[in-house]
Amino acid sequence: MVDETQTDDVEVQAGQPTTPIVDWDDSEMKSSHANVVNATSSREEVNLFFGTNETWKATETKEFHVKLNNRIVLSPFAAKRLWILLGAVLKQYEKRFGPIDITPGKPGGKS
Repeated sequence: MVDETQTDDVEVQAGQPTTPIVDWDDSEMKSSHANVVNATSSREEVNLFFGTNETWKATETKEFHVKLNNRIVLSPFAAKRLWILLGAVLKQYEKRFGPIDITPGKPGGKS
C-alpha cells in the first residue's frame, strides 16, 4: 500500500502536484464476518477487536459467548483517519437506506 503522506515521487506539473495513484494489492486479502466490535487504547495505539456473538439462548443464560477472530492495532493517527472514513461511509449509507437505529431492543441494537 502506498503511504498517502509520501510526495517525493509525485510529479509537479505547472506548479500543482498530481494526485498519487494508489495500487490496492488484494492478492492476499482475507474476509472475516463480525457482528461484535470492541476497542481499547493506550497512548501509543488503538486496538480494535472483532468477533462473532455465538450465543443462541441469551435470555435463558444471561451470558454471551463472543468468539474473537481479529485484532487490528492502529496508531492514534490511523485510528482518527478510520473514524473520519467510517463516519463518511455511514453518512452515505444512511442517505441511501435511511437511519441506522441502534436503540436497545430494536433490530441491530443491543438487547
